[in-house]
Amino acid sequence: MQELLTLAVRLAGEAAAVIRAIRADGFAVETKTDATPVTLADRRAEALIVAGLRTAAPDIPVVAEEEVAAGRITLPGARYWLVDPLDGTREFAAGRDEFAVCIGLIEDGAPILGAVASPAMYELHFGAAGQGAWRQKGNMEEKIFARHVPAEGLTVFASRHYQSAPELAACLARHKVAHLINIGSALKFLRLAEGAGDFYPRLGRTMEWDTAAPQAILEAAGGAVLTADSSPLRYGKPGWENPNFFAWGKL
Repeated sequence: MQELLTLAVRLAGEAAAVIRAIRADGFAVETKTDATPVTLADRRAEALIVAGLRTAAPDIPVVAEEEVAAGRITLPGARYWLVDPLDGTREFAAGRDEFAVCIGLIEDGAPILGAVASPAMYELHFGAAGQGAWRQKGNMEEKIFARHVPAEGLTVFASRHYQSAPELAACLARHKVAHLINIGSALKFLRLAEGAGDFYPRLGRTMEWDTAAPQAILEAAGGAVLTADSSPLRYGKPGWENPNFFAWGKL
């Protein structure tokens, strides 16, 4: 497990550097067949990651977003990687800093390991089941922990692109909310893992590669990601599509 975590952390950091270089040079934005955006940064970061994973751990299948979009379907095993080379492409294309590189490892349907780099913030979060979670920033590395909800109420991190959804308002009306912060990408999970927030309700479409790595980190930090029936969010679903889910700090 430690060797695989070290591998994921290294590749996430290398992909982050590739993305920063492309951002500095300028790039075009294309549209995929599912109407979502894609850039050179997505493709180059994914190529680096999948090559690194397949070379270092050839017995573990790799399922990666852009390969799936191009029609390359890799059959998962009991253990497999899920890769989103640039989570938050819309934010990246819009010039915001809320995008991430996500590398997660699934075992028997559960996310057991994750590394998430935030290129614009020069941060890297990682964690593994039974080991805990950490944040690297510059030369500093620290262990991170999800928190219990403070007396003043929930700090909620929600998707920037669904902030006006009536379903979100109805969901939050059932809770005592102290603060609501709208941001993009996997950063919402990471803020919960750091103890900077308490709740992330996702009532819109996500794919398994969007959530595997940050879910592993949040759970390693003591949080939880649950579906509407309070079951843990699991992997290997048809079409790689997630249902609505609710990410929490310490329950």
